[in-house]
Amino acid sequence: MDYIFLRELRVETVIGVYDWERRIRQTLIFDLELGTDVRRAATSGKLADALDYSTVAKSISQFVVAGQFYLLESLAEGVATLVLERFPVSWLRLSVGKLHALSNARIAGVTIERGKPGAK
Repeated sequence: MDYIFLRELRVETVIGVYDWERRIRQTLIFDLELGTDVRRAATSGKLADALDYSTVAKSISQFVVAGQFYLLESLAEGVATLVLERFPVSWLRLSVGKLHALSNARIAGVTIERGKPGAK
């Protein structure tokens, strides 16, 4: 399997369980590994044959900003579902973290792995 990756995709959104978090925008950091077959794009050299990671990033950003999530876990699950349903990806690993969620840590978050049923 081949992998396309996105590192440190930043999205500002409202997320959190506390009242004060629901009144501010916080920066989330996304890291993704997307399992796909790149051979056709590698051979043709055409964007139409590739997983367009710019479109993936834009779709994720729009989804996150429009969402009303309280937990990073729920947000991560929603992003994973979006990517697996909308793009030619058979598997993904997604990490999402919140900057300065803890006073003694730069970032705190969650990592999930998901795949399409029957995908190898």
